[in-house]
Amino acid sequence: MRLILSVLLISLTTFAHADIEAKVEGALNAEGRPEADMARDKNRKPLETLNFFGLSEDMRVLEMLPGGGWYTRVLAPVLAENGKLYVAIGTGRVKENLLMQPGFENVEVIETNENTHRPKGASRYVMDEFDFGVRDLDMVLTFRNVHNFGEEGRVLMHRESFEALRSGGVYGIVDHTRRHMERDDHENRRRIDPVLVIREVQAAGFELVDYSDLHFRADDELEYEVGRRSVSGNTDRFTFLFRKP
Repeated sequence: MRLILSVLLISLTTFAHADIEAKVEGALNAEGRPEADMARDKNRKPLETLNFFGLSEDMRVLEMLPGGGWYTRVLAPVLAENGKLYVAIGTGRVKENLLMQPGFENVEVIETNENTHRPKGASRYVMDEFDFGVRDLDMVLTFRNVHNFGEEGRVLMHRESFEALRSGGVYGIVDHTRRHMERDDHENRRRIDPVLVIREVQAAGFELVDYSDLHFRADDELEYEVGRRSVSGNTDRFTFLFRKP
């Protein structure tokens, strides 16, 4: 009986894995997807990254700080039928340029009371206290955003992500790597120490489940600003998976 159950579980996992791969591939190859987005697929490895985070089509997922909607265009079609995608914080561009398009009607914008801004002369953004206003989510994701905020803002992001997730829910982070314990300078302002991120996320109550070298780049010396022509598109990035106990 145990053998039968084990075989059944493996079979179900395999089918689910194949199904999510087909849906992600479908989103990546969707008609109308911008060529500029497609050009980044090789570098960002969305299928491998979302598989690492454990995405399934029936999840309730929050994408935090979606920017121009690169990942929103991938996540929304995958979750459209059986799941739910929320976006929150910094949603202006996706509301104006993406969510009005066919196929994205089911994406829900969470309007928080945060005020995200960068004070004059500061290198990082700050934000006011906020609450996502949703609970029992399966997954919160953010891609290359944590580095943009000072310590207080990062603490808020992690704390409110923890509150929004169900027990067992996961928190996935991808960001640009900075050398451990390196002091701030004009070249590293859009990088962040992965050890610092682990410490701060664990302090919010999460447990570190795993990390991936999907976005490791040996030829990124971690020395230059990520927007430099010689570095852009080839930065070393850490990929962390956390879980709410």
